[in-house]
Amino acid sequence: MAENVFPLDQSKSMFEQEVPGHNRWHPEIPAVATVKPGDDFRMDCREWTDGQVKNTDDANDIRDMELSFNHVLSGPIAIDGAEPGDILVVDVLDMGPHLPNSVPDDLAGAGWGYTGIFSKENGGGFLTDYFPDAHKAIWDFHGIFATSRHIPGVRFAGIGHPGLFGCAPSADLLAEWNRREQALIDTDPDRVPPLALPPEPQNALLGTLSESEQERVEQEACRTVPPRDHGGNMDIKNLSRGARIYFPVYVDGANFSVGDLHFSQGDGEISFCGAIEMGGWIEFGVNLIKGGMSKYGMNTPIFKPGRVEPQYSEFLTFTGISVEDGQQHYMDATVAYRRACMNAIEYLQKFGYSGEQAYLLLSAAPIEARLSAIVDIPNACATLYLPTEIFDFDIHPSDDDLVTRDLGEAATTT
Repeated sequence: MAENVFPLDQSKSMFEQEVPGHNRWHPEIPAVATVKPGDDFRMDCREWTDGQVKNTDDANDIRDMELSFNHVLSGPIAIDGAEPGDILVVDVLDMGPHLPNSVPDDLAGAGWGYTGIFSKENGGGFLTDYFPDAHKAIWDFHGIFATSRHIPGVRFAGIGHPGLFGCAPSADLLAEWNRREQALIDTDPDRVPPLALPPEPQNALLGTLSESEQERVEQEACRTVPPRDHGGNMDIKNLSRGARIYFPVYVDGANFSVGDLHFSQGDGEISFCGAIEMGGWIEFGVNLIKGGMSKYGMNTPIFKPGRVEPQYSEFLTFTGISVEDGQQHYMDATVAYRRACMNAIEYLQKFGYSGEQAYLLLSAAPIEARLSAIVDIPNACATLYLPTEIFDFDIHPSDDDLVTRDLGEAATTT
């Protein structure tokens, strides 16, 4: 086993750790360990809400979640010799949930995880206009498989991956994030939920930063919610074991952090906490490409997908076009994919699932999303591939409903 450079006491909050992580992005958050190019290492991770969600049959913890705590990240880890303009090469070697009985039973990752739908008042999600209330599904882990007492009739293999990782931004890049996101907020400042999340000093966790710098950095540090130029909360299910990710480096040491581990997730993570969320551990290998950003014209991460993923071969595919509530949208791929999701949900309701159950399932299961056509004006077309083998019953349209032509008797000759 690789050396654990960020061990955690999983009975304690990230805020209570002897060496805490962080829940904001800022270049001045100090690195807590250093590794060398070519090293392999392990890191422990808390579940992204720092233990706010429990293994219960109600969604009050989703409804009442304090979002200013999120995401709690492990790190930063410095890479010896990394400089701005380099590329940090990160290999995802292995990962998994906490071993049962090694952590408190009420901690996500202790043999279970969860998927949630946030209420509109608490941030909402991709389908908030259709599902405005909080809901939750608990998933039990059985090796590589997950089942849920809240969504019966389904069993699937997970594709574990970190939802969030990347290198620290430079001071200039951080200022650019704040500038452009505040400009977006200013276009509709009263919107609920807001169009973006500005710096939030409340519950900001800034690692081992000195107290004398805390107040200033709290006012500048960016929230971890969106993906950005450096990577961050990309939520890409194929960043799984065997993946190689090339991250741009913006500060000396790179200052690499990780968190938001997922047992499984569908393309798009269509609910705001729409993966099977868990705490656990992850192992990386790292290396550097000196001057790589200029050499390869790179300013956002690129990656090679992992070699380990569920092998499903049969799908029922739902289409969506950029028409919603009777309104024509011009080549809007977001609307098209939302309609594909809603068409799949409405279909699954015919098999006895509630809309909320279907929504949670499409967030957590290894569905595939395709941007199928963005050239035929005025409609973009998106598709959602739902693996049918995850169900313990047949969800295809029944052959019994087919209208067959009466061919009569064969002609004869005399």
